[in-house]
This record gives sequence, C-alpha cells and structure tokens, in this order.
Amino acid sequence: MWKTYSLRTRLCIFLCTMFLTALIAGLVLLRVFAADQLVDENEPPGRSSVSIAGALNRALSASSNPEATLDAFVAELNTSGAGIIKFRRTGTSSQSGQVNPAAGSTSGRVPGWFVRLLGLPELARHTPILIRGERVGELVFEPDMMADVYEKWIGFLAIVASGAALTLVTLAITYLTVDGALKPLRDLGSGLARLRDGHYSGSIPCSGPPEIRESCEAANELAATLTQLDRENRALLRKMVSIQDEERRDIARELHDELGPLLFAIRANVIAMVDNGMAGQDDLDSPPQKALQSVEALQLTNRRILDRLRPMHIEEFGLQSSIQKLLRGVRSQVPAIEVAFEIDPALDAIDAVVSQTVYRVMQEGITNVLRHAQATRMRLKATAADGQVVVEISDDGVGMPADVVMGRGLTGMRERVRALGGTFELSRGEGRTSVRCNLPFAPAELQTS
Repeated sequence: MWKTYSLRTRLCIFLCTMFLTALIAGLVLLRVFAADQLVDENEPPGRSSVSIAGALNRALSASSNPEATLDAFVAELNTSGAGIIKFRRTGTSSQSGQVNPAAGSTSGRVPGWFVRLLGLPELARHTPILIRGERVGELVFEPDMMADVYEKWIGFLAIVASGAALTLVTLAITYLTVDGALKPLRDLGSGLARLRDGHYSGSIPCSGPPEIRESCEAANELAATLTQLDRENRALLRKMVSIQDEERRDIARELHDELGPLLFAIRANVIAMVDNGMAGQDDLDSPPQKALQSVEALQLTNRRILDRLRPMHIEEFGLQSSIQKLLRGVRSQVPAIEVAFEIDPALDAIDAVVSQTVYRVMQEGITNVLRHAQATRMRLKATAADGQVVVEISDDGVGMPADVVMGRGLTGMRERVRALGGTFELSRGEGRTSVRCNLPFAPAELQTS
C-alpha cells in the first residue's frame, strides 16, 4: 500500500508520525519525572510540618496552661495564611485539600486523564498533638497541588500547540517545495511520454531544481536528435518509395514498349490467318480463333498490369480525375452497388509520391470491397487540408472476422503509408467496415531530396 501513496502523502505521513512520536515521548517523560518533581517541591514543607508539630508538643508539655498555648498557636497558624499546614482537633471531619490522582479533573480546568497520567503521590502528613499524654488533635500538612498540576497541563498544551504549529508550518513548506519539484517532474514525464509516442516537436520547460533542469535539457537535446533522425528517416523512406515507383514505371515502360508490340503483332498475324481462310471464321473452337482469344486476353491483362504498376492518367489528368475514372469503372463493372463519393479538388496539388499512394489505397480498398464485402453501398472520401490527406473507404458488407490476417494488398498499402509517415486503420463499427488512411503532406525539403 505504501508504494501507491504519492510523495506528498508519504511526507505528510512521515511528519505526522514524527509529531505523534514526539507527543507520546513527552507524555512518557512527564509521567516519569512529574511525580518526583512534585515530591521534591513539597518535601521541605512536609518536613517543616513535622518539626513544627514536635516543637508544639514540647511547648505544650512545658506550658502551665497547654490549652491556652494550643489556642494561641492555632490562632497564629490561621492568621499566617500558609494554608497547607493546619491543626485539626480530634473528632472533627477531615477537609483535605490533597488532589486525588483518581479524580476526574482539578476544578474542571485539567482533564482527568491527565491527572491520572501524572500519577500524583500521597504527600499529606498527619502529626499527632498531645496534651498530658492525650491526643487532642493533629497537625496536618496537605499541599494543594492544583496549581502545580494546572501549570504542567498548560506546559503540555504549549508543547502540543507549538509542535502542531511547527508540524503545520513544516507541512506547508514541504508541500510548496514538493509542488515546486513535482511540476517540473510532471512536465518531464509528459515530455518523455510524447517522445515515446513519436512526437518530438514539443519542448519540455526547464524549471525547478538544477538536477531536474539538467534532465529536462537532456530530454530536449534527445528530442532534437530524434527529430533530426526522424526527418532523415522519413526522407530515406520517401526516397525508397520513390525508387519503387520509378522501378514500377520502368517495368511498365518495358511491358508497354516490348510486350505490347509483340502481342499486337501476334494478334495481327492471327487475324490475318483467320481472314485468309486458314480456319472457319464461325468455328470458335478452331486453333486460330482460340489463339486470337488468348492474345486478346493477354492484351487486356497487360493493360491491367500496366495500370496497376503505373496509372499514367494521374500525371495527365490529376488525382481527382483519376479517382473519378476509377469510380466510373466500378459503376460500369458492378452496377448493383451504390457508390457515394466526396473527392476534394485540392488533391491535385499534392506531390506525386503521395498522389500515387492515395490512388493505390483507393484502388486496393475498392478491390477488396468488390471481391469480399458483398456490400450494397460503398462510400469513398478523400480530402486534403491542414497538411493531411485523409482517405476513407467504408461499406455495409459482411465485414472481416476478428482473427483475419491482412492480405498482400492491404499489408503493402499499410507499409507504404507508414513509410510516408502516415497511419492506416482497418475498423468495424455500426454495421460498416472502414479503411482509413492519414498521410502528411511532404515538407519542401523532402520533396526536393
């Protein structure tokens, strides 16, 4: 449980424990030494009362009129105002002023538990007074310790009050000191969390004690280094994507320039064979007709491969028109599916690498919907604003199982998007499956690298 407490709570518990420990130690010391102190303070008057009683007994034995001598002594004793030494005749009721340790309080000013804690000793002394060998009374010494007990109670309250005030002041100072140290630590923690999440742009405020400031400065230097490395990494990844596109363009050019003419020549020769009557024109199972069908299928396949490798119409007509052309093809191929789209004209202003990626994400998403979703409605959205290109493809189809593994197409798109510093999400909610892609605009230094 101690590990779950905050630093402030731990310090408060520690200081309060110190205060309670000091309070208990004070009570223990008071219990140990208070009784001895009271005995030492009242021992001389007690011995004096015994001496006075002895002198009085000797005076009475030598007096011719002991009663008169005793009355004169009592009168003098009453007018002296001492109060703690009294003469009590035999047979009179006892009126003791001794504080009873078991009493609940002293005149209502001191709690009974404090009186019991002191453990007041019995200090009263009773010395008999004799006339002609008969006991006529006793000289009583009964000290009134209420003032002493009250004095110790006031002293105890002063110790408690000063200790509590000192503890509160210490807590306040500790709270302010800890708060001054915790805020920079919280800032440092937030900054490190941003670094962990890949956000290197924010600077961590350098404040607080020197040790924390040094840590914040080191974290800011780390963020600057990571920012530079991230920039270089993004430039490298972007270069790799550009190289891939160039390789695809080269392959597409080879297919177009080399394979295209060969297929056209084969098709022309087969048509010539059919026209020269080497096979019946109506005989679809004849070898020339089958060869013609195969060549035409190869030409269609070649054009489809060329389009996937390098959609040339993006450079000619722009990304917006290319996506619209792609959607028209969907409507012509699958007229049963309802297609709604929102294409931002600002897409034509983005650079070539991002344009190629957006087009391929749209192409792959549409292909997956047509092949696997069994959807009746499909919605496409592509916008460019605030330095981000957002592409979203959703459908009302059957969705994807929770444990499905992405195919080669989606995996390739996700890797390409991440290589350009974007995010790629595939989700299912409210009866719709969505593919969402966020791509940042390329900074100028990356476009020209």
